[in-house]
Amino acid sequence: MADGTGLIKRFYKEVLEGGNLGLIDELTADHYLDHEEALPGQPPGKDGVRFFVNAIRTAFPDIKVKSIEPSLADGKLEACHVILTGTHQGEMAGLAATGKSVEFGTTDIIRVENGKVAEHWGTTDNLGIMQQIGAIPG
Repeated sequence: MADGTGLIKRFYKEVLEGGNLGLIDELTADHYLDHEEALPGQPPGKDGVRFFVNAIRTAFPDIKVKSIEPSLADGKLEACHVILTGTHQGEMAGLAATGKSVEFGTTDIIRVENGKVAEHWGTTDNLGIMQQIGAIPG
């Protein structure tokens, strides 16, 4: 994890973009605690991670990581800002697919324990997503 974004980068590239949900158990501690409910109805713990990934990949099956910009990595914490792109091809939060392209950011801070994510704090630009797909005025 010499690049400073080991766990976060693996999550976005291999799990969210690549669809490898099996890595969720490898990357997250059994007692994983998420302080962000990124999507309505997202359950706690690892189930919440799976919920988030499935919802995003359903809505944006072509989701791609445009950039990952690390700002902190010290072995116990990682933090960065990620830019994602995709095409709204599936239902999202009750909204039917629009075919519109989106680009949105998310900022993540994780606490690492024994090489796994133990806690996550984050923000996802849901407002930007909703504006870009036309669900709310821009």
